[in-house]
Amino acid sequence: MAGDVQTEPRPRPRILSSGGQRHMVMNALSVLILVVGLASFVLGLLVRNTHAGPALHVTATATGLFSVLVGLYLQMVSATREQRVLIVTGMIAGFVGLAIGLSKGGFLG
Repeated sequence: MAGDVQTEPRPRPRILSSGGQRHMVMNALSVLILVVGLASFVLGLLVRNTHAGPALHVTATATGLFSVLVGLYLQMVSATREQRVLIVTGMIAGFVGLAIGLSKGGFLG
């Protein structure tokens, strides 16, 4: 047929896998560190601004410590820049939650 336009299939956009390969586990772990770090940050703010119980202090401290330690390891093995951005953001938020949790009692409540 005259006038047919041949188009190639458009590649799906890869948000966290800009290196050309798919890194599903690393992408999931990067998002996990971001979510846990932000949760620790929010819990730390709750600990700081309210008269929270010891369970909230321990939770803010534990989630912050998890996000910082696991984030440091993931930072070393990450494959793309986008993963590193999410990991560092989660680590910073987790560190703030960890610091506030420790200042209010830490693991002792």
